[in-house]
Amino acid sequence: MLAGLVGILGGLTNAFFHYASHMLRLLAMGLTGDPVEIAVELTPAMRLVVPTLGALLAGLILRWGQQYLRDRGGSTNLLEVVVAGDGRLPFRPNLIKAASSLLSVASGASIGREGPITQVSATLASKLGQIALWPPYRLRLLVACGAAAGMAGAYNAPIAGSVFAAQIVLGNFSMNLFAPLMFASVTAAVVSRTFFGIEPWYSVPEFEFTRILQLPWFVVLGALAGVLAASFLRLLQAAERVFQRLGQPIQVRLTMAGLAVGGLAVMIPEVWGNGYSVTSRILQNAPQYGIAWLSLLLLAKVGTTVLTVGAGTVGGVFTPTLFLGAALGSLFGQVLHVLGLAESLPVGAFALAGMGSVLAATTHSPLLALIMVFEISLNYSLMPALMLACAVGTLVSRQLHANSVYTEPLQRRGLLGEAEPDQLGAATQGKIGDFMREPVPPVSETATFKELGQRFLTSPNNFLPVVDDRGRLTGLVALQDLKGYLNAGQELQAVIAYDVMRPPPACVTPNQLLHEALPVLLATELRHIPVVNTLTERRLVGSLARAEALSALSEALAPKGTAKN
Repeated sequence: MLAGLVGILGGLTNAFFHYASHMLRLLAMGLTGDPVEIAVELTPAMRLVVPTLGALLAGLILRWGQQYLRDRGGSTNLLEVVVAGDGRLPFRPNLIKAASSLLSVASGASIGREGPITQVSATLASKLGQIALWPPYRLRLLVACGAAAGMAGAYNAPIAGSVFAAQIVLGNFSMNLFAPLMFASVTAAVVSRTFFGIEPWYSVPEFEFTRILQLPWFVVLGALAGVLAASFLRLLQAAERVFQRLGQPIQVRLTMAGLAVGGLAVMIPEVWGNGYSVTSRILQNAPQYGIAWLSLLLLAKVGTTVLTVGAGTVGGVFTPTLFLGAALGSLFGQVLHVLGLAESLPVGAFALAGMGSVLAATTHSPLLALIMVFEISLNYSLMPALMLACAVGTLVSRQLHANSVYTEPLQRRGLLGEAEPDQLGAATQGKIGDFMREPVPPVSETATFKELGQRFLTSPNNFLPVVDDRGRLTGLVALQDLKGYLNAGQELQAVIAYDVMRPPPACVTPNQLLHEALPVLLATELRHIPVVNTLTERRLVGSLARAEALSALSEALAPKGTAKN
């Protein structure tokens, strides 16, 4: 039922972002509708000023938020709090990011609105779970329900929303997790349909795909999509490094990116916004998008998206990625037709396959891309060729760039192991995070001896974790170690936790598989093993009950048919 409530919130969040962005455009420019259509109506000077001013205001909101909420809350990355955290998304920091993203989207930044919608939905879901006092393993599931609801509401795609949350966010397709995700996705999609109807996002000309000799063209298209996606991901990484080296405040970085978008929009208004309307025209093979103009548009869109995201603009890259894929596919189809090849297939068919294959190559998730493209187009005729293009695109992209658009930030922070990018998105079972509970309430390094004694008297635990002022695990206080101080006199008042603590124990992380923690489980004397976000940062995020974990492992490893005691 809570997943259903999350779905309602996801659908309403989508409606709010849609109407709020239209209202902002109406107030600022006197026009409403698709960003590209607005850009065409504006003067060249306004095309330059609006994205620049919008980026400045969005940056100032982020800057103010950083100062006002300094050192408050945990990570605002929903993948991080699921992969290496306790499922707690801070409420106020994410609202500030959402406000910044709304201004960026409304002023024509080259990003998608699905990013903030998904983030806000996940944040509201996490807040609901915190109010209900849910343990970390259930909070993580609720955050995934929020992500599913946001994606389903934004694209009117309930299947893709639930698959996105299961494959990308949780990395687990077990039914006890997948059922709530589906419930949240379906609810969000139906709520969104009450506002926007049930029409597909994109319309594609009818065609028949019946000849096996047509398949090789989609292998080539998949390979090109893999190269484009890997290049796009590398450019995103390079842009982030360049902006970080500049050392400028966030509002300056965003203004620079807004100025670049506005400057290109003076000549190419199609670079405004997420590119939805342009993608629709490309799928319809509009005559104005010939080979030369489409090539220029593809390069311009890559550049504006890379600069916008690299500068730190809050938003999604899902819809811009679909734009890039449609442009690539249309170019490929037009070139084939000029050469007198594959004339039985319309250019729109290659554009649709390009959308799926580039999306698959950037997310490293062909299943998600297949379902997403089907749901937003409701066109099944191209599915065999699309499957082939998505598979090839993913394989080529993984060879050229190991991480996906989602795992890249986690990998840079050391939140994934070397093999994790291959595992994330697989139907893996039995991770530490699935069994994680609330951490044993820690004490600070400066806690007095009297405070330690009171904690042990009111707690069933024989060990207390010790953390520094940043929440990092620095040691462990054992009840038996305090006995040596009981006969001390006045000097006992000067004893603090730092004086009596042991070195930090062996820890585990949420993204570890349960069987990987077996050596720690067997070697420790702790009943509740500390769970930290990473073994380098060692921020305490939960605990693993030793008896429960060993019981789960014994059941999993027991021969089938063995009777349970």
